[in-house]
Amino acid sequence: MSLENFVRSVGRRGLDLVGTLGRSLIFLILSLFYGITPPFKIRRLIEQIKFIGVKSLIIVIITAVFTGMVLGLQGYYTLSKFGSQGLLGSAVALSIIRELGPVLTALMVTGRAGSSITAEIGIMQMTEQIKALDMMAVNPVKYVVSPKILAGIISLPILTAIFDLVGIGGGYLVGVKMLGVSEGAYFGEMVHAVEWVDVYGGFVKSIAFGLIVSWICCFIGYFARPTTEGVAEATTNAVVISSVSILVMDYVLTSLLL
Repeated sequence: MSLENFVRSVGRRGLDLVGTLGRSLIFLILSLFYGITPPFKIRRLIEQIKFIGVKSLIIVIITAVFTGMVLGLQGYYTLSKFGSQGLLGSAVALSIIRELGPVLTALMVTGRAGSSITAEIGIMQMTEQIKALDMMAVNPVKYVVSPKILAGIISLPILTAIFDLVGIGGGYLVGVKMLGVSEGAYFGEMVHAVEWVDVYGGFVKSIAFGLIVSWICCFIGYFARPTTEGVAEATTNAVVISSVSILVMDYVLTSLLL
């Protein structure tokens, strides 16, 4: 490949990327606008909260239990080298509330609900259900996309709060019940160490992750190629891009909130 063709290829890909980012931003703005303007699709919103939030509850709880148990185990043996086993509660709580709770919850929801959202919207495009809604004077973005994005924003903070509580309980189970750390020290140090800014930071992250996951999955599904291969490719891309975006945004928000 000549230098000229290489530069053209890079420029073309750069322009395509900028165009996609601009289109996705317009897509998000329209989705949020339609979601907060009447007539409100309350029933659709509740259905999506059930799908994204309630049906993800089991996998979130299982992940939280074993995350807390691993943190309790690793934290105990690390702190025991310095004679500071009593700080285990604060170490587990801060790790989960600040970072692991929001991030792992978002990743679990991406794998379970995000992939399904992309596939669902992609199949609707493939079977021309989106066009049918448009022909019936029903705004497809307002009917299909907006409830999913709003449900993601609502569901992720609730799931994250449950993850935090269950994860701290998993750390308690290992640290206190199995390894013999004082129960008073476990919760006492936790109360002194965890501040409102830690809880607030985790809450902000969970809202941002909920928006990112639902936005990316809906956008990629909405503009997927209307073929079986296109929908499969879109589903894979949605999970990968959402997961990477969560990790990147986690770093950005952490640097801003510290």
